[in-house]
Amino acid sequence: MDLDGQIKLGHLLLNDRKCRVCGETKNLIDGFYRTRKDRGAVASSYSYECKECTIRRIIGNKRKQTLFSDWNYPDW
Repeated sequence: MDLDGQIKLGHLLLNDRKCRVCGETKNLIDGFYRTRKDRGAVASSYSYECKECTIRRIIGNKRKQTLFSDWNYPDW
C-alpha cells in the first residue's frame, strides 16, 4: 500500500477560508464555527460564515424585549 501517494499535506493541514458574508479570508479553526461535531477536523465540518458575521447576524435578529408589546386589553 502506498500511503504517501494517497495522503497529501493539504489534507492534513486545514486551510484558510473566505467568508461568504464579509469576504475576508480567515483561518479555518480560529475564524469559523464547527457545524458538525461527529466528523473529524475536516474543512467541510466548518461553516462558511465567520464568527464575527455570525455574532452580528444573531444580535441583529434578536427580538426586541418590550413587555406587553403584543398584548391588548381584552374587550369583554
